[in-house]
Amino acid sequence: MHPQQEPVFLPLTVGAAQTATGAARRDSGEIGRCADAANSAAAGCWAALLGGCDSVERRALPGTLHALSTATSGYVGPGAWALSAHRRRVAEAQLRIDDAVRDGDGAEFAEAFVGYDQAIATAVVSVHSNVESPRP
Repeated sequence: MHPQQEPVFLPLTVGAAQTATGAARRDSGEIGRCADAANSAAAGCWAALLGGCDSVERRALPGTLHALSTATSGYVGPGAWALSAHRRRVAEAQLRIDDAVRDGDGAEFAEAFVGYDQAIATAVVSVHSNVESPRP
């Protein structure tokens, strides 16, 4: 696969990380790096699922998703993350992805990634909103 033809699995997350401003922009860099790694692993995993074979990316995907979730947790703040609904949504979506990979279910994989991307992006955007409009 050529990079310009590679499917994109985390468009909302990448966009949310790129739209951060000021200090939030600097802190969101790790999310962007982890999202790029997870997206590449997801593209390789997707190709392996479609081909019905194993791949390095298929085995690496859980670790890259964990790294992205950890980066998001650090960005949101460990205390806020522990209490947030975002954490639960991310964990549930990640479990669905893991199940789809294990089962070789491409349709479930794609659907689960939509939920994962939305959950991570929503968590990142919630930090942007809190930074840009502090409460009195």
